[in-house]
Amino acid sequence: MPDVDVVRQDEPTLPVAAVARRLGVAPATLRTWDRRYGIGPRGHTTGRHRRYAPADVARLELMQQALLRGASPAEAASYALRADQPEPAFAEVHVLAPREPESPLLHASGARSSAVLSLNRAAMAMDAVATQQLLSSCIDELGVLAVWDDVLRPVLSALASRWAQSGECVEVERMLHECTLAAMIGATPLVTTPRNPRPVLLCAAPEERYALPLYVLRAALAQAGIGTQMLGAALPVDALAAAVRRTGPAAVAVWAQLPRCGTAEVFTGVPRTRQRVRLFASGPGWFTVDLPDRVDRLEDLADAVHRIESLIGCPR
Repeated sequence: MPDVDVVRQDEPTLPVAAVARRLGVAPATLRTWDRRYGIGPRGHTTGRHRRYAPADVARLELMQQALLRGASPAEAASYALRADQPEPAFAEVHVLAPREPESPLLHASGARSSAVLSLNRAAMAMDAVATQQLLSSCIDELGVLAVWDDVLRPVLSALASRWAQSGECVEVERMLHECTLAAMIGATPLVTTPRNPRPVLLCAAPEERYALPLYVLRAALAQAGIGTQMLGAALPVDALAAAVRRTGPAAVAVWAQLPRCGTAEVFTGVPRTRQRVRLFASGPGWFTVDLPDRVDRLEDLADAVHRIESLIGCPR
């Protein structure tokens, strides 16, 4: 392998958001891997914006593969970094061998990577009971956002890659989707006395039929005492406008997974009300869209919870 520390000036690079989309992880996860394990971009940076060269992305893909095979994050990062060396220590590849987690409650040091492995096995076995039990245990131990970013997304990404390559595992993805939906609804408390007097509306863009992340967001907001109204997938623009007029919400968060679904017209159709309505664009479908000035772009679900909580003015 060529020396990855040498980055040609004409070599194409990618920003954090683009690499995160490619790997199916949160941008915050990439920053954590860089900070904790030193597996980030090795070339120069422009200002505060770090950019990844092809060799940097290749290292991250190796790390992700190692995580899916049961390595802890530290082990996976070490493996990926060793692969850069001319003579990698293949004797230590045993750390990537599949292994059973000690407990579904994730008390081992390699907790999250063990959960990824266990969830992948349960899903591939089409064992819905084991899948739901594992998800519930993970949520209790780690919280809904950590489960989404660090446990569910790697497995969903692997299934999507397998489907793209061979057309297989659609039934596995559907089963895992339904189990996740049930787990997130189960983790959503009923907020009878919300901190926000005006609700937060959650919906997916008109052509967007993938709304699973919205249920994760609703669960996290509800656990923070924030009241929401879930309007689900593929909500027409006129229906969103009617919902805003009916409920007078504090905020509207619209999810788009696919770029073709994220269009600015979704927000231009939201009526202006006597009280300000904060508008949020959440999901990778908005990354390349030129949004109106009154719309805040959310980087990931953790960012969405933080920004919604702070911007709608609902102190604890």
